[in-house]
Amino acid sequence: MEPRVAEVQRNTKETQIRVRINLDGAGEAKLHTGIGFFDHMLDQIARHGLIDLDIAAQGDLHIDGHHTVEDVGITLGQAVAKAVGDKKGLRRYGHAYVPLDEALSRVVVDFSGRPGLHMDVQFKAGTIGAFDTQLAFEFFQGFSNHAGVTLHIDNLKGDNAHHQCETIFKAFARAVRMALEVDPRAADVIPSTKGSL
Repeated sequence: MEPRVAEVQRNTKETQIRVRINLDGAGEAKLHTGIGFFDHMLDQIARHGLIDLDIAAQGDLHIDGHHTVEDVGITLGQAVAKAVGDKKGLRRYGHAYVPLDEALSRVVVDFSGRPGLHMDVQFKAGTIGAFDTQLAFEFFQGFSNHAGVTLHIDNLKGDNAHHQCETIFKAFARAVRMALEVDPRAADVIPSTKGSL
């Protein structure tokens, strides 16, 4: 199998973002978004997804974090789509439950080629550090739309917003890792009866 790597740059009047990704990495991360808690969440994706991530973002943080977080989601989604290619041999589906103390989240992903986000999370706080918890939705929406995946994200339990958010990102990473694994029994097959995804 060829290396599943990609680099994408996205430049707008609001943000300048570069993402380098290796889907078959060791979980190494270089993250500079200007939002500490967001970097911490992106690190969960790298570490638990075994994806090497190099993300550099400059955004209009003097306004707020919205454009930066959303555009990182968009650019990461574009990089994943580029690195995945035709999806031949992928398991395609992935799921994970992740606990952190009192919090528990479930994420299910389908690399279907059809973007869709269904997210049921009631955060117990509006911010975590400088991170507006509403932006978790914007990140996953951007990712889903541009990676071409269907995502179901549910926080099943949780009283601490940090724990809630961290379980979501860890479960997302684990689900994506499962979905992107190559199935040795179908290494040359696109996982769809349609023959394409």
